Amino acid sequence: MLEAVVLGSAAGGGFPQWNSNAPACRRARSGSLGATPRLQASLAVSGNRRDWFVLNASPDLRLQIEAAPALHPRQALRSSPISGVVVTGGDVDAIAGLLHLRERHRFLVYAPSRVLAVLAANPIFDVLAADCVRRLELPLEQRVELAGAAGPSGLAVSAFAVPAKVPLYLETAGQDPVLGEEGDAVGLQLIDTATERSFFFIPGCAAMTDGLRRRIARSELVFFDGTLWRDDEMIRFGVGNKTGRRMGHISISGEDGAIAAFRDLGVRRRIFIHINNSNPVLLDDSPERQLAETAGWEIAYDGMEVRL
Repeated sequence: MLEAVVLGSAAGGGFPQWNSNAPACRRARSGSLGATPRLQASLAVSGNRRDWFVLNASPDLRLQIEAAPALHPRQALRSSPISGVVVTGGDVDAIAGLLHLRERHRFLVYAPSRVLAVLAANPIFDVLAADCVRRLELPLEQRVELAGAAGPSGLAVSAFAVPAKVPLYLETAGQDPVLGEEGDAVGLQLIDTATERSFFFIPGCAAMTDGLRRRIARSELVFFDGTLWRDDEMIRFGVGNKTGRRMGHISISGEDGAIAAFRDLGVRRRIFIHINNSNPVLLDDSPERQLAETAGWEIAYDGMEVRL
């Protein structure tokens, strides 16, 4: 059985964001009904209930592990069921949590070549001792069997490029980055090797392409980029000067947004994840939440469990 637990469902900064005094963040901070706090986006997946793999190591990873009983130590004085971490991009939100896993636990890091280059260029990640933590390239368009701690994990993964830009800290000052499909961000197809059932995890995607449409059409489940409700959201709310597309994220609404893009794809279950604190779909009582749910979408929340 393929199992997934949402460890975090918000975009970078979480919800509420630590320095945001916006109305939605004030509601979440005060414990208001309908404004459930969320940690930064990450999933844990397993194919055998023994070996678990974290998809993107968010800065909140230690808190997320403590909140997920499936990831708690089970044997000896020190142990963990985490057999690996699979990374979809080099953004801080996807790799910073690796630093929480530095206590000489043996696991594998699977990442595209561009992400491995980022880790290699930053010596702080050497706290993950090489004799304990192996870094393996996740080649695009190839099926890779994920290794369990003591044998097959029951899971395989296939990575594929999605429209994206380089991480913010790698941008050239004064220049807008070019969107491309060079592997700066990837989507993942997680596959149960016993049943061949699968789902997609695409937390960052700048646009829908014909190739992506063909790939995910008629699939059972897609976790998809839900960062912003509208492309100019950050500008309209006065909390930023970049559009969603400039940041590498498709919007939920609009003619070229995710809801419209998925309308005729026949995807059985669609879940928005990586949701920015400015996005009104985070509020249970917002018109935008109602519109998204009416269109057949679910909004991910921390602790959400999915089984295929």
